[in-house]
Amino acid sequence: MNPAKLKGANGIKRIAVIPGDGIGVDVTAEATKVLRAVAAAAGRSLELVEFDWGADRYLRDGVTLPQGAEEMLRREFDAILVGALGDPRVPSMKHAADILLGLRFKLDLFVNARPIELLDTALTPLRDRTERDIHFIVFRENTEGLYVGMGGIFKKGTPDEIAIQEDVNTRKGVERIIRYAFEYARQHQLRRLCMSDKSNALTYGHDLWQRVFAQVKEEYADIESSHWYIDALAMQMVKDPGQFQVIVTCNMFGDIISDLGAQLAGGMGLAPSGNINPESVSLFEPVHGSAPKYAGKNIANPLAAILAASMMLDHLGWADEAAAINAAVRASVREKQTTPDLGGSLGTREVGDWLANQISKQGVAPVRVQQ
Repeated sequence: MNPAKLKGANGIKRIAVIPGDGIGVDVTAEATKVLRAVAAAAGRSLELVEFDWGADRYLRDGVTLPQGAEEMLRREFDAILVGALGDPRVPSMKHAADILLGLRFKLDLFVNARPIELLDTALTPLRDRTERDIHFIVFRENTEGLYVGMGGIFKKGTPDEIAIQEDVNTRKGVERIIRYAFEYARQHQLRRLCMSDKSNALTYGHDLWQRVFAQVKEEYADIESSHWYIDALAMQMVKDPGQFQVIVTCNMFGDIISDLGAQLAGGMGLAPSGNINPESVSLFEPVHGSAPKYAGKNIANPLAAILAASMMLDHLGWADEAAAINAAVRASVREKQTTPDLGGSLGTREVGDWLANQISKQGVAPVRVQQ
C-alpha cells in the first residue's frame, strides 16, 4: 500500500469524484473547478480523483460498483462527491442503485442531510416570505425504513397479485438519527427541533420513533422539541416555514419533505445533500437527476453540485472555504450570473468560471463565530 494514497497523508484532503451520468458529468466539472479555486485561494492542498462508475462503464463491461470499492473509499479518501446517476440505456437503473444505494448501505451513511435555504426572495413560490423565513435543515434516516428492499410479490401478473413492502425500523437506527439531529442543533446554536412520523397510522414502527424521541429529548433540555405528523408537517412547511430550524424523520418521509423544502427555496437546481457517517467517509451530491437529454449542452444549472461541494468542505472542517463558496453562490444568484432557470443567461461552464473567479478575487476569510 502506498502511504501517500491514504487519506490525510501530508495534510492533503483526498476526494473521490464520481461524475456519473448525463448532466452529472457537466455539473461535477464545475463543482471541481470551484473546489480547486477555493483551495488555491486558501492555500490548501486538495486532491481530486475521478472514477468512471456510471452507465457507460456498466454498459461496457458490466461493472457497477467494483468489488472492494467501499473499503478503498473508506481507507483512501476523506469524502466522496457524486454528480448524478441514471441513464435510459439502463432501464432497470441497476448501476445507479448499486453505486448510490450500495455506498449508502455499505458505508453505513445513516444521515441524509438536506439544508433548505432560500438564497433570494425572488426564488420562492411563497408570497411575502424572505430568506429569514426559509432557512432550516432536514435530517432523513438513510439506511432503514421502506427503502431497504425487503418484501416480495406473490402471484405476480394475476388478478390475485399481492405485493408486500416491509418498513424496517430498529432502535439503533432511530436513536442515532434523532441524536445526530439534536447534536447538530446544539452545535449550531439552533433552538428548535421537530420530529415527524405517522405513528397514529403506523402504530408499530413509528411507535418506536415516538418512544425513542421522548427518551432522547430529555437529554437536550436546551432545545425546544416538537412533533408533527408528516401530513401536518407538510402543510406547516408551506404555511409557516419560519417556525422550523431542524427536522428529523424517517427515510421515505424525509425524501418527500426535503424535496418540498427544496421547491420552497427555489427548486432542485439549488438543492445539495450529504450522506453522512460521522465516523467514516461521507458522500455529497446534488439532489437533482441526471437529465440525460440535456447532457453536454452547457445548459444544466451547476449550483446544487457546487453547494454539495461546499457542504463537503464544511463537513471536513474547512468552514472558511465552505463559506467562501456559499458567498459566491449567493452573489451569483443576486447578480443573475446563473443559468436561465434562475433568471440568468450563462451556460453551465460560464457559471463555474464566474464563481471560480469570484472566489479568487474575494479570497477566503475566517468565518466569524456568533457569540
